[in-house]
Amino acid sequence: MREDYRSIRLIRTLACFVIGLMTAGLGCDFSASGDAALKPPAPKLADGMIRLPDDQVISAGIEVHPVARKEFRTHRDFPGTIAPNHHALAEVTTLVRGRVADVHADLGQQVKGGDLLALLYSGELGMAQSAYLKADARLYVAEQSYERAKMLLEEKVIGLAESQRRKGEMLSIRAEKREARDRLILYGMSEKQIRLLDADHSIRSFVQIVAPFDGRVIARNLTKGEVVETTEKLFVVADLSEVWVHANIPEKDIPYIRADATHEDQPVEVLVNAYPKEVFHGKITYVGDVLDVATRTMNLRLELPNPDKKLKPEMFATIRVYSDPEPNVLVVAEAAVQRDRERKFVFVQREPSVFEAREVKLGDSNGREVKVLDGLREGESVVTKGAFVLKSELLGEQV
Repeated sequence: MREDYRSIRLIRTLACFVIGLMTAGLGCDFSASGDAALKPPAPKLADGMIRLPDDQVISAGIEVHPVARKEFRTHRDFPGTIAPNHHALAEVTTLVRGRVADVHADLGQQVKGGDLLALLYSGELGMAQSAYLKADARLYVAEQSYERAKMLLEEKVIGLAESQRRKGEMLSIRAEKREARDRLILYGMSEKQIRLLDADHSIRSFVQIVAPFDGRVIARNLTKGEVVETTEKLFVVADLSEVWVHANIPEKDIPYIRADATHEDQPVEVLVNAYPKEVFHGKITYVGDVLDVATRTMNLRLELPNPDKKLKPEMFATIRVYSDPEPNVLVVAEAAVQRDRERKFVFVQREPSVFEAREVKLGDSNGREVKVLDGLREGESVVTKGAFVLKSELLGEQV
């Protein structure tokens, strides 16, 4: 019985020893936990505030710029079409019916004023020259007859009536010659060619079709051997060193075009798909007075220098018309504006690594900058590059 009691006491002693060791271990753990609990927790950010580590700010390429006040312009874009300058465009026709004997100019060829484009053979022109020569011959006879009549009248060989008859015949034939001469001019003969006809009496039935001025042949509608009429358009020659641009302005945007827009002080730019990195500058030369009934648009015309001949007729273009400058306007870069459904906001830098998502009310935009109506103050720094990282963090927190 005594031995059993000793065994129980030994077991109790060992148990207390083990429990003491365990208690000492737990005491150390509790001490460590207590130290951790004494550390102050990181401050919690308010809603809409984003904190990024410094290295992440750098790796995201975040850039900030201050909001500023400046002169502000907006613009409107309108579809347009390039066309030749109609003041430097000629539709070349023939003044007399004829058969094409030869063609000297081809489509796209650069020509100078007076260059031969085509040669026609015209029986009508030959007959007109013949009629002119016959009238000239009859006039010569009539003039000589009248001169003799005046001498005979002085010698009283003939009466006054005969002298007057011969004078009347001379005047009639003189009028016929003038009429025949005018017909030659109508058929395109020059004064030089008519003087040559008077000198050698040789009928030339060929009609020269010549370029009216320096330019490029942009249309050719004849072939060798065909018969052409006076109503047909044989060539179109255009000087493309300056072109027109026609645009259609919707009725709602008409107030955007100044009443005195034909002056050069309303800036206008022309953009074409063929040269996406180039901007062409022109001036408004015509503002329509009547709307198109079907499209409810107003016609606008621009003149555009084209020294390199890059702009081709019938190219599609975009007309960008700028408004009058508005001074002292608070603006922010368009790249800084973030959108989430109907919400518009920017990220304002509060500390080097802390950013605030702030809703803003915006006005007109010109594609690069947008007018700020409410939500920002001048001088505040907003994120203009790398904001997608902040937006991802913001939307992730909201989810």
